[in-house]
Amino acid sequence: MCLSGGGGSLPVFNSMNLSNSTVSEKGDPMLQINKIGNVICAHGVNHRRDRAVGVYAFLMDGILIDSGPQILLDDFIPFFQSQDFDKVVFTHHHEDHTGGGKWLQDHIKTPLYIHEAGIEILSKEGVYPPYRQFAWGMREAFHAEPLETEFSSRNGKWKVIHTPGHADDHVALYNETERVMFTGDLYVTPKPKVVLEFDNIPVIKESIKKLLAYDFTGIFCSHAGYVENGREMLEMKLEYLETKIREIIELD
Repeated sequence: MCLSGGGGSLPVFNSMNLSNSTVSEKGDPMLQINKIGNVICAHGVNHRRDRAVGVYAFLMDGILIDSGPQILLDDFIPFFQSQDFDKVVFTHHHEDHTGGGKWLQDHIKTPLYIHEAGIEILSKEGVYPPYRQFAWGMREAFHAEPLETEFSSRNGKWKVIHTPGHADDHVALYNETERVMFTGDLYVTPKPKVVLEFDNIPVIKESIKKLLAYDFTGIFCSHAGYVENGREMLEMKLEYLETKIREIIELD
C-alpha cells in the first residue's frame, strides 16, 4: 500500500490494489501497484544486502510522473505496457526517477518532459558514484522536451512549480482540477538525518514555502508514497530545517 505518514482512514482517497506485485527470485515483492483516488502508484523496491530502497512512479489522467530507476526497469516495463498515458513528466533528472526514460522513448514513443535545466543532463549517459549505481543502476541518455509552467491533461489542468534545492531542475506538479500535489523528492521525510552533497538546505526551505502557498492536504512523494497529512508534514520539515539552520548559526 502506498501510504506513509498520518494514520486513519482516507476521506478523499481510497486505496485499491490493481494487480499482483512482481516478485524477485528471493520472493521479495519488487513492484507494488495500488490506486489512491485517481492516482495509480507503482512502487519499485531494490532489495539490497543491507536494506531495501524504494521509489515510486505515478500515473494520473494520462500523465506518467517519473519512470523509476534502470536497476528496476524489468519490473516497471510491464506496468508501462499495461497503462495508457499521453506524456511522461520527470520531477528531476536523478537516476532513480529517469532510469526508464530511454526505454519509454524507444518503445512507447510518448513525449518526455523535464524542466529546462535537466534537458542537457539527460542527453548524456549518467555518471554516478558507486553507491548510487549500486542502488539505482545507470541511466542511459535520452531526449526530453522542456516543461512549460502549465499544461493540460485529459480532464485537468496542471501547474509546474519549480522547487530547486535537491536538484536545480526539480519541480513539483500540482493538478489544479483535483488539488493533488506531487512533490518529487522535496519531502521524503519531515526530519532528514542525512544531507546529500548536492542538497542546498536554504533553497529547499524556500521551495517548501512556495509549495505551501497551494491548496492541498495530502501529497504524493516519490519515496514516501502517499502522505495523507502531507501539508502538515511539509510544515514540520520546514520548521525542522529552520531550527537546524539556527542551531548551526549559533555554533559560529
